[in-house]
Amino acid sequence: MTDRVSLDTHLQEVRRGTVVLACLQILQTAGYGYKLLEELAQRGFSTDANTLYPLLRRLEKQGYLTSEWNTDEARPRKFYRTSDAGTLLATTLTAEWRSLSTAIASLTASEN
Repeated sequence: MTDRVSLDTHLQEVRRGTVVLACLQILQTAGYGYKLLEELAQRGFSTDANTLYPLLRRLEKQGYLTSEWNTDEARPRKFYRTSDAGTLLATTLTAEWRSLSTAIASLTASEN
């Protein structure tokens, strides 16, 4: 049991940063929370609402997302979009991810 808990903790640490990057990339086109949850899951970034909504608020507070309310439908929805600063951050994080991916690949390639 302890090994599984430890593994889950490590996997969660790896995924945490990838969800930020995934949100910044997906929200290049405006979207609301529930739709974003679905799209993240479809693309392999499964997360829950208790993680996503605080993340969206934090990224907005940091200036990486903008938001506006859409009240045209029966239920008002807050739509988020990646800001210019968020696009720059996404570009930087993507480059770093690719660099790390290459480095990790070189480590695992040396095992074979």
